[in-house]
Amino acid sequence: MRALYTAATGMAAQELNVQVISNNIANMRTTGFKKQRAAFQDLIYDHVRRVGAQASDQGTVIPVGVDIGGGVKTVGTPRMMTQGTLSATGGDLDIAVRGEGFFKIQLTDGTFAYTRDGSFSTDQQGRIVNAQGNLLQPTISIPQASSQLSINAQGQVSVIVPGSTTPTVLGQISLTRFINKAGLNSIGDNLFTETPASGPPQDGVANVDGFGDMQQRNLEMANVEVVTEISDLIAAQRAYEMNAKVISAADQMLQSTAGMFR
Repeated sequence: MRALYTAATGMAAQELNVQVISNNIANMRTTGFKKQRAAFQDLIYDHVRRVGAQASDQGTVIPVGVDIGGGVKTVGTPRMMTQGTLSATGGDLDIAVRGEGFFKIQLTDGTFAYTRDGSFSTDQQGRIVNAQGNLLQPTISIPQASSQLSINAQGQVSVIVPGSTTPTVLGQISLTRFINKAGLNSIGDNLFTETPASGPPQDGVANVDGFGDMQQRNLEMANVEVVTEISDLIAAQRAYEMNAKVISAADQMLQSTAGMFR
């Protein structure tokens, strides 16, 4: 019976939906995390009686057809790139982007990745790095024994070096944006890489030409809304249960039909 397979696709789809929701909830405290959602489409139909087909020699057409659906399929798990709330941390190298833009990170193989996680620190050479020790771009080194580290809204980094009372500008942190942010590829560690779907990276200066501004001593939290995720989880569970009931009902119908021919 076709209903068995149709309902099975529904159960598989909702199982994936729950997996996506569970990952969102698991990362609700992950800095810069962007939630995902499962997107579905209906499968190809079996056109038993095509709508609009000619019904007689006089040219009359069928106003309503008979189309039997084959179920549902998952077409994507798009990532929602909306702004997360900012949380004050007090860390000199904690930076949040308010608006458009990603921090540019150089990986160990020389390629670049992009992140909204602005929880930076320094390595043994004083260079600004992320949690994995990868360099923030452009590379900026903090002199030893310097004080009063400041990062303004444009990403300009300055400190007070020993023997001076005026700030010394060390460099400027740039931002990168993409035409289609949802097309970026997530590689874990709060990092994304460009893809043909995302478009090429566009480097620029914070707070200029549509780029967001930087907020020192703040971090961007995940854009996961707990109430929404729990509501979606309950809805997915109910949909899974309904598809399971369809399979049970179809099985009982098959058993009844088989019993008629014994």
